[in-house]
Amino acid sequence: MIRIFNSTEDLARFFALHLETLMTKNAESGPFSIALSGGSTPKKIFDHLAANCRNTIDWNRLLVFWGDERCVPPGDNESNFRMAREALLDHVPVPSINIFRIHGEHAPVPESKRYSDLVMEKVPLKDNIPAFDLLMLGLGDDGHTASIFPDSMHLLISDKLFEVSENPYSGQKRITATGKIINHAKNVVFLVTGKAKAEVAARVIEKREGWETLPASMVYPENGELLWLLDREAALKLDNSKHHE
Repeated sequence: MIRIFNSTEDLARFFALHLETLMTKNAESGPFSIALSGGSTPKKIFDHLAANCRNTIDWNRLLVFWGDERCVPPGDNESNFRMAREALLDHVPVPSINIFRIHGEHAPVPESKRYSDLVMEKVPLKDNIPAFDLLMLGLGDDGHTASIFPDSMHLLISDKLFEVSENPYSGQKRITATGKIINHAKNVVFLVTGKAKAEVAARVIEKREGWETLPASMVYPENGELLWLLDREAALKLDNSKHHE
């Protein structure tokens, strides 16, 4: 499903309602696992949740994970954990024992294994694979998602849950969810804003020329729901006759 919004604020408001709805629907099933994304759009969503949803979401039920992380300490400006903590987690009553960060300051290969094992232990399994209740994803203008870049498409078919990747532009090491766990989530939400993303969004969503080379094109939850949330600018190059708000 694709939803297009007039502003990032409207998109954030919808995401908050979507999260509330999913959590209410699954209220009898205990904890609700979410894998967060980094980036400017998730930050606006976190800001909205912190400002408006402190009393409308059962924060005690949330198990908070990350879909990817840069290999930096938790206080670094580039840390996805730091951004989520400052924008959201410091402002809502998620129990600290329910927050499971990727240790970006540790050696990447053993940390990717530790985090895979942790997710395997904490997230309910379906067909012996952890199934996040909700996984947030962004879209890079090169078509990458999480930290799976076009030159690391093999991570989409890895047998592991989390692996080490490398930003091909900066050489920075990252730890990322693989296609195995991304496509096993119950709900996957792409968050895409800004006109810089319009071209790649259209290529991925409408399978235009070259789409097969873009990691985001390979996200299709096997037994879950895929939802695209875009603002007007990111949706500029979509064929409007095919998509409705």
